[in-house]
Amino acid sequence: MGNPVTHFEVVGKDASRLQQFYAEAFGWEMKQQIPGYAMAHTGSKEGIAGGVGAAMNGGSGHVTFYVQVEDVSTALRRVEELGGKTVMPSTKIPGGPTIGLFHDPEGHLIGLAVPASAR
Repeated sequence: MGNPVTHFEVVGKDASRLQQFYAEAFGWEMKQQIPGYAMAHTGSKEGIAGGVGAAMNGGSGHVTFYVQVEDVSTALRRVEELGGKTVMPSTKIPGGPTIGLFHDPEGHLIGLAVPASAR
């Protein structure tokens, strides 16, 4: 069985505007996690969780998805063997998952995650 997609992110230059847009467009309730980043809650058990916030270092933004893996570092090594490039190594988010980011061979930003509950 393949690894599931468990999270998405939409980040850009104006986090507040993006959060308001997605809240109004889809009825998502935005709950601030950290300054400039909110989790989108739909009120449904269907779908996957996601966040909307500010792009790192003032970047133009991106949309990405996160794939659940058993070990981020191991998965990043495999990604590099296949032609991908690590963007962010395995990083523990306080109170949350362990994540990592990579570019696929065409430059798409993809995330990897080990849920906090899996540790």
